Amino acid sequence: MLSHDTDEGRVSIRLSEVEAYGGVGVDPGSHAFRGETRRTAVMFGEAGHLYAYFTYGMHVCLNIVAAHPGRAAAVLLRGATVVEGLDLARARRARAADRDLARGPARLGLALGVPLSADGDDLLSAPYALHLPVTPLPHESGPRTGVSGDGGGAAFPWRFWVPGDPGVSPYRRHQRATG
Repeated sequence: MLSHDTDEGRVSIRLSEVEAYGGVGVDPGSHAFRGETRRTAVMFGEAGHLYAYFTYGMHVCLNIVAAHPGRAAAVLLRGATVVEGLDLARARRARAADRDLARGPARLGLALGVPLSADGDDLLSAPYALHLPVTPLPHESGPRTGVSGDGGGAAFPWRFWVPGDPGVSPYRRHQRATG
């Protein structure tokens, strides 16, 4: 579960879908594939920090850095269900059905109220709370959604989801994915 506190209140989500991304020379689907840049510097930092990036000129996507400093890896938060702060999440996503409040990476960031300026924040400190489930959840894995080229094919079954969970976004194979 991930929670974010703002002046408006707290929103907490139960993650149901994530995608893993490797680092330099390892994962062609990763922002860090070609090395460290100003945009990806956080990915090369300490695990447990937020890697936030702007995409399609309008959306903020959230990742959790997942490797030792100097070695890039992150987990994209793709889908979740709001479990606390439902009214606040609804206000942030006024036209969305409850099922869709945090279903998809851009929607998830909006529901939580996490801005791009949060890039680099420590998710283990206020205004965040990050907790693993006590018991591991059943899950499935498969190719990442919407990733083009070699990184989007069957060689990278790094999308993980809880089967049947309403917070899981629909799978969309990129037209240029290989494998």
